[in-house]
Amino acid sequence: MGHEKLSLAETFGVTEPAKRVAEVKMALGGDPYTPATKWGVSSLKIFQPALSVKTWLGWKPANRLVPIYNFFNLTPTPLEEGWSVRKTQVLDWRGGTRTYNSHNGTDFAIPAGTIVVAPGPGVVLRISDEFHRGGLKIFIDHGHGLITTSNHLGRALVEVGDRVVRAQPIALSGYSGIDAVVAFPWSVPHVHFNTWLNGDYVDPFGRGDDYVDPFGLSEASLWRNHNDPTPYRGGDESPDYEPTEWDEDALAQVIASCVDPELRAELESTADLDRRAMDTIFMTNYFPTRFGVRRSVYAEVHPRRPALDLPFRAADYDGVSFP
Repeated sequence: MGHEKLSLAETFGVTEPAKRVAEVKMALGGDPYTPATKWGVSSLKIFQPALSVKTWLGWKPANRLVPIYNFFNLTPTPLEEGWSVRKTQVLDWRGGTRTYNSHNGTDFAIPAGTIVVAPGPGVVLRISDEFHRGGLKIFIDHGHGLITTSNHLGRALVEVGDRVVRAQPIALSGYSGIDAVVAFPWSVPHVHFNTWLNGDYVDPFGRGDDYVDPFGLSEASLWRNHNDPTPYRGGDESPDYEPTEWDEDALAQVIASCVDPELRAELESTADLDRRAMDTIFMTNYFPTRFGVRRSVYAEVHPRRPALDLPFRAADYDGVSFP
């Protein structure tokens, strides 16, 4: 089957009501360490009602291509000003505006209950559920400085510590998180897919060899099929996973700079090095204003390289469609 039945609680991630209410309050009003979320009239431009309603009803395109709802924003507003769902400063990799201010991933529009797979071999280092930050999420370390996350999930099919192979089912999609609850049914159900390289958000789509990133490296696509990602169909699985080498001194410095004493103590008490590094990368990216130091916690700088396939099964999709 292309998708399975989820409960409403799984789909929207509305378990633990008291916790969810507190997370909504934090998203709307901020806290001593986090600015409030920014929105406005321009936020309405994100909605695609025609695509949303039919996707909520289980529609899948006859051409078997996953519609991309939003791209990575290459010109984000400073997160120190708060997470922004406005469309006031936007640029996607094709030179268009299919994104919003703080959007840091690629949104694949799919019906809730769709099987989500590992886009490459790796190890599951974190599974967490923050209602105000993407709902249920699975984080996979692929080695070579590359981590991917799949967000707005409905149900995890793996556990922290699991070694996964390319195209292994890891979750059922949903639309967990504040986004769907606030904007239902006008916001499109989707998997928000993040790629992090050297600990920072990056666009998996590449602008080519002529563009040079801040490390002096050309911006190759992270997709194995260049800028036209496709599902894994078997055969060559390379590049294989290689364990990550962390810079423990840099990691300790970043953790020590955390201005939230409760969070700092939580990170310091995580005994497993891989998970401590993963949790720190997560927190510095999702809650950057809680840290005074921002630096790579990797032992070396890793270049962009084609490593990923589409995070869906070849039985369900053949590729993607661009708006």
